[in-house]
This record gives sequence, structure tokens and C-alpha cells, in this order.
Amino acid sequence: MARTKIVATIGPASDNPETIRRMLHAGMDVARINFSHGDSDSHRRTIAMLRQVAEEEGKVLALLGDLQGPKLRLGHIGRGGIHLGLGDEVMLTPYPGQPAMVHLPHPELFARLRPGARIVIGDGEVEMRVTSVQGETILARTTVAGLLESRKGVNVPGTELPISSVTAKDREDLRLICELDLDYVALSFVRSAADIHELRELMEGYGNPIPIIAKIEKSEAIRELPGIREAADGMMVARGDLGIEVPPQEVPLLQKSIITACNEVGKPVITATQMLQSMVEHPRPTRAEASDVANAILDGTDAVMLSGESAAGKFPVEAVLMMNQIAEITEGAFPYDDWRERRGEASLNGTGVAEAISAASCAIAEQVEALAIAPTTMSGFTARMIARHRPETAILAVTPSAHTQRRLALVWGVDCLLVPYSEDTDEMIAATLNALRAQGLKAGGKIVITAGVPFGARSHTNMIQVHQLDQAAPDDAAGQVEGRED
Repeated sequence: MARTKIVATIGPASDNPETIRRMLHAGMDVARINFSHGDSDSHRRTIAMLRQVAEEEGKVLALLGDLQGPKLRLGHIGRGGIHLGLGDEVMLTPYPGQPAMVHLPHPELFARLRPGARIVIGDGEVEMRVTSVQGETILARTTVAGLLESRKGVNVPGTELPISSVTAKDREDLRLICELDLDYVALSFVRSAADIHELRELMEGYGNPIPIIAKIEKSEAIRELPGIREAADGMMVARGDLGIEVPPQEVPLLQKSIITACNEVGKPVITATQMLQSMVEHPRPTRAEASDVANAILDGTDAVMLSGESAAGKFPVEAVLMMNQIAEITEGAFPYDDWRERRGEASLNGTGVAEAISAASCAIAEQVEALAIAPTTMSGFTARMIARHRPETAILAVTPSAHTQRRLALVWGVDCLLVPYSEDTDEMIAATLNALRAQGLKAGGKIVITAGVPFGARSHTNMIQVHQLDQAAPDDAAGQVEGRED
């Protein structure tokens, strides 16, 4: 299977046990539940079904709950919509039922929009420029002609709005996400680190601080990227709305910079939106789409995501399989030498023990031609630090935590094995070796193990050992040093 992870959105086309079973075997690692659609009862049923099928198939499946966020939409427009030509004047009002006006039920916009501001409808099907604001009426002129339809999304690039990224609906959905103990929560329309902190405080109040994926789809988020990276547990390159907020020709380079930013600190990053869009209707992607997926993988993304392709498309299983096949072929030409060079530079410039341990484990594994690097971890931190270096050697993490096992399903190159908990480091190493033997690894092959001494109780990652798989004691050991908590 591919080392790049696959996130698949669950929807009407895939929300049944048989399709999920086939998607798991095709390569799905993370199931995304989009809280923009459905109600609490349907989400409960879907999540229970996903967990049951994954257990039946012996697969590790992470669950990602994606909050809707403050999505702006048009109000009701009559049947057939309104056809706008280039240069047509449009009047918008926050009140419904006004003749000759378009209902835009967001009064907060009317106080913030200024002449010259852009209003983008849908994915750019219609665009207009504000010419004047007269009390509770916006006058605008069409700059991109098209069809206005009810409930189409509205973006106002470059206009900062006084609204929270966490809506009342999000709060209720978040309560359910915490109750059902999903593995990740994605926050839409993040603008700054303050949005992440707000969400985290809410989850602490609900008693379940789930890792947060910040969706980068606002121009403000690009400016605040360092702070968002620090506050969040991972990021998503949400290219749909991002390509409206900024010129679409800028999105490829922004994608690269966001991926790099996450790689630098070992936080997972998902590349999303229209990756195999043609597979909504067709059994094969376009060449451009295949190239798009491959380039994201070569850039260093942890995961690639299917949206409508798996949620509402005609070929959800085929889309997952195609994504996996593209990843496998691309990884055959993965630039491991470039990553090896980056790892060397990071070791020279880094000052923390975590950096030293993670880089050293990769280097030792290559030097002794190890079968695998096996970080033993409670939180997943050690595994993520190793994965950020993109070693050619397989990463087989070991943990006693089912939460950690599932969360590592989003991290590039990491397969995670579940073992019994032990505070004794020697017992933990023995359990690690037993788990690796059970995977059918070649007897006599070398394994590089990282661990904390003592294991558990917020222990430090401070040890590297090299074991021969058929031996109970280490045949070689690196020095032990103090490190960051795992």
C-alpha cells in the first residue's frame, strides 16, 4: 500500500457497509464526515457503521469530523435562478421577499462592504463588484456573468468580517464529535490562532480535547500561517475556497508553502479539493488530475483527500483505488535523497533532542539497512518526528493507545501496531519485537527502536537501540539523552 495516506469523504454514494468495506481494502486510511450535511442521528449511524466495518475487516481507520464554519449563502431565489450578464446591476438586501432584489441573509456584510469589494458566488460562477452601499442595500455590477441560484455559497475576498469561525451549529456539532470521540476535528475558515484556541477551549469544556486540523482557505490565514501552525495539530490545504479568496494561479505555490510549513514541525497536512473531480462522473481521472495528486505527494503532503468523488460520485471505490495507485507509482520515484539532505541540515541547525533523536534514528536505519524504524509512543509524537524526515525505511510505530494508533493513520508512512501497556521499558521493547515478528518481518533483520526511559508517565524520548529481530537483547545501542515529552 501507499505511504501517502488517503482521506475519503463519506456521503450518499459511500454510506453503506459494503462500499466502506471495499474502500478500506482499496486504501482508505481516514474517513471524513462532513458536518455541513446531515443531522446528529445520521452522523451517529454513519460513525457506528464505519467503526464496525473497520473492526470486522481488521483495519485501522481514523475518523475526521469537518465542521461547517461560517459559510455565507444566498437566500431563496425563484425557480430557474437569475441569469446575469456582464455589466448587469444587482441590488442585494438582507431581507427576503423584496422585489427586484437578491436576498443575502447576512446583515453583517452590509456594514463591512465598501465600493470596489468583490462578491464571488459559488466556485466563481458569478462575480460582482460593489458600486455603492446605501443603508441596507448593496448595489453591485456583474464582472463574471452566470446563473444565480438559491443557497449558493458567497465569498467576499479581502473583506474581514466580524464573525466567529465557530458558529452556533458548529458548537452543537462539536459536542457530538467529542461525545462520539472522533480522532480529528477540522475547523473551517480559520483566520488566526485565536480561532484554534477558541475551539480548543470549547472541547476542554466538553471534556475531550481532540486534535485540530486547521483548514487554510482564507487570505487572512495565509498571513497568519506561523501562528496557526503553532496552535493547530495539523493543516488542510482547502483549495476550493482558497482559490476564491486568492487568485487561482497563486494556489499551487501556496499549497507548496503550506505543506513545507507542516513538514518542518512534523504536523500532518492534507491536500484537498477536486483532486480527482472528473471521477464524480467518470471511472478514470484526467491526466491533469493524476499529475495534481502526484505533485502533492512529491511536495511532501501526508494525505490526499477525496470530497465529492467518494461522497456523491458514481465511483467511490474506484476513486480511492486510483488515488492509492497514483501514490504507489509516484512514491517509486520519491526524492528520498533530497529529504536525506534536508534531514542533515535540520540536524545541524536544530537544538532540541527530539530533532536529534528523530534524525539519528533515520540515519542509523539507513546505515545498518534496517527492516524498519519502530518508535514506541504514547501520544504519537515520536512517530511524527521521524515521519517528517520521510525516511526510505518503513516506520512501524508501536503504542498501547488505540487513540494514538488511529490518529497516526493520518501521518505519512506510519503503520501503527497495538501492544499491551507496560511502564517497564524492557518489557515494552520485548512487546515491540513480538509485534514486529507477528507482522512477518524477516528473521535476523535489524530494527531501530526509539523509546523513552522509563516508558509511560509522560516519559522522554531519549533512547535509540538497534535490535536483531530474532534476539531478545539489543545487539547495539545508541546513547541515552534527555528529550521532549512524548
